[in-house]
Amino acid sequence: MSAPLTIAAAAQAIADRTLSPVELTQDCLARVRRLDPALHSFLLVTEERALSDARAAETRMMKGAGLGKLDGIPIAHKDIYKTAGIRTTAHSRLLEHNVPGQDATTVRLLAAAGTVMMGKLATHEFAFGGPSHDLPWPPVRNPWNTDHFTAGSSSGTGAAVAAGLVLGGTGSDTAGSIRGPAALCGLAGIKPTYGLVSRAGILPLAYTLDHAGPMCWTVEDCAIMLQAMAGHDATDPASADRPVPDYAAALGQGVKGLRVGIIRHFHETDANASPATIAGINDAADVLRRLGATVTDVTLSPLVEYHACCFLIMVAEAYTLHEPWLTTRFYEYGELFRDRVALGAFISASDYIGALRRRRDLCREMATAMADLDVVITAAQPGEAPLIDGMPKWGTFDKPNLNAPFNVTGYPSMAVCTGFGAGGLPVSLQIAGKPFREDLVFRVGHAYEQATDWRSRRPAMTTQAA
Repeated sequence: MSAPLTIAAAAQAIADRTLSPVELTQDCLARVRRLDPALHSFLLVTEERALSDARAAETRMMKGAGLGKLDGIPIAHKDIYKTAGIRTTAHSRLLEHNVPGQDATTVRLLAAAGTVMMGKLATHEFAFGGPSHDLPWPPVRNPWNTDHFTAGSSSGTGAAVAAGLVLGGTGSDTAGSIRGPAALCGLAGIKPTYGLVSRAGILPLAYTLDHAGPMCWTVEDCAIMLQAMAGHDATDPASADRPVPDYAAALGQGVKGLRVGIIRHFHETDANASPATIAGINDAADVLRRLGATVTDVTLSPLVEYHACCFLIMVAEAYTLHEPWLTTRFYEYGELFRDRVALGAFISASDYIGALRRRRDLCREMATAMADLDVVITAAQPGEAPLIDGMPKWGTFDKPNLNAPFNVTGYPSMAVCTGFGAGGLPVSLQIAGKPFREDLVFRVGHAYEQATDWRSRRPAMTTQAA
């Protein structure tokens, strides 16, 4: 079993005909069989589909008719992405036997790009309730240490990519569900600008906060996946009708002349991040300065205001979606999901409208603060992955959510690994840009990754398997 590859490296090897898509897929399937019993990242492995996709990619490769950088690349989908003829459960008993009739738009686009679909990945129940131990499938465990949590809700994608079971995967993000698992699992993961990636066919949690995006080992790989996922879709009412730039073109340009703001109070006082997390951000700022960027401090409203606004909107909208089942099938949900979402029954119309009005104020504040900046940075998670056993039901109230500001505003935001802290667990940086400037977010993240060696370190269970 070979060591895990990045999408970019595998794509080049396939283009050079030194790597067979079939052999790459077989290697990933073998890794799933060996490692996933300890991780629980997959809810369903679609081995026959994967090998069929891989054989088709290999045929194109041999004919010199490859579809691009994703042709022949093994990926998997978070199990809220609908897949035609393939079970889509949202990790919930209520949809345990649900088989959609058509693909989500993003699933279709990635298939058209030649990806190899390995299966469906675990999530928190309906992308909110977890880690739950009372569902038909167990919660996902962190490949850096299986006693620890992955964050959620794109937990299966975080673990599967970190362990090299797939080279990339899809996630969704309503209040950090891409960036949280990316941070705790040591990946790169981007929540794009609201409206850039279609959510049609992705089971919703909160319509005005939901985003879809990729999770990969590197920033470059995220840029490759997002290129295929982005674009206007008339079937998503929030989809933005605007051209999609060439994200790869921004990579390698460096950061000289770019203006970076650090929102220190978010991670140093508002959320009290761990020492390793703060050190990683400070070191990253130093790296960006050495590479030619200007780095200055930025002050916004306290993080708790963004968090409260996001949480109230999310719970109100989630309750509205689930109310019919909550009132008739309450105990079929897992305890964590039903108790958290049931809070929405006590939110009044005036509370919700008040949160929407405050959201407008916070969006205006963020736009003003970033007027003379290219990106801002803060922590992606407050610290290293906690132990999975004993995670509190109301853990979302312990500290304000570092990811919430960029769901409230809809700005693109990405988690990038900045090293390792207590117990050898990853810590991470969050890079956010102005709307539809994913190119600058990628440019900064890629420059940082190229200037450091964190991408050379994989979980021990992965290297032992190799």
